[in-house]
Amino acid sequence: MFIIGCVRGYEFDVFISYSHIGSASKWLVNNFYPKFQDCLADQIAPAPKVFVDRTMHRGVAWPEKLATVLLRSKILIPVLTPPYFESAWCMAEWRSMCEREKVLGIADSGRPQGLIYPILYSDSDNFPEEGKMRSWWDFKDVATPEPVFQESPDWLNFHRKVTEFARDLVELLQQVPEWRSDWPVIRRPEPVLMPPPPMPRFEL
Repeated sequence: MFIIGCVRGYEFDVFISYSHIGSASKWLVNNFYPKFQDCLADQIAPAPKVFVDRTMHRGVAWPEKLATVLLRSKILIPVLTPPYFESAWCMAEWRSMCEREKVLGIADSGRPQGLIYPILYSDSDNFPEEGKMRSWWDFKDVATPEPVFQESPDWLNFHRKVTEFARDLVELLQQVPEWRSDWPVIRRPEPVLMPPPPMPRFEL
């Protein structure tokens, strides 16, 4: 864990965290991110600033740039999939925000609202316990990654869901505590212990 003390104030309102393994990254870039930006702009002006790292994460070292951007972001939006919890990068982002919540004394039984605002993209049965403890916005029924989804009848439902998500997020952003330079950032998180596989469905 380390502290970055050379920056001052928030730069981004939202930091989107996701795994590059699986189809979630395609869904994010093709469908969710553009619609999310439009819906945020419909709710408030100027529109909240959203950070999405579009580079492919390589190795296990966490770049200083990402650490600094996360420190200067108000809310973390993780796109939850099973690979998310196996990614050292994603867990660095997740647990850094968890540590900030501890410093602020929020996201507990007394003050349940935290700074992690998850989107459920797929599964959830195979998440580790810490992933299941958070409430999330369920986007599984509109988790189609291809751009052709925008021409389907389900796109209207997707638009409504993103609009509702953006509206609620804007309210939350206006209540985020003031920025502090001493918030911790986790560089090398411990490995996540995934739950055991389910019992086999076939008996030999």
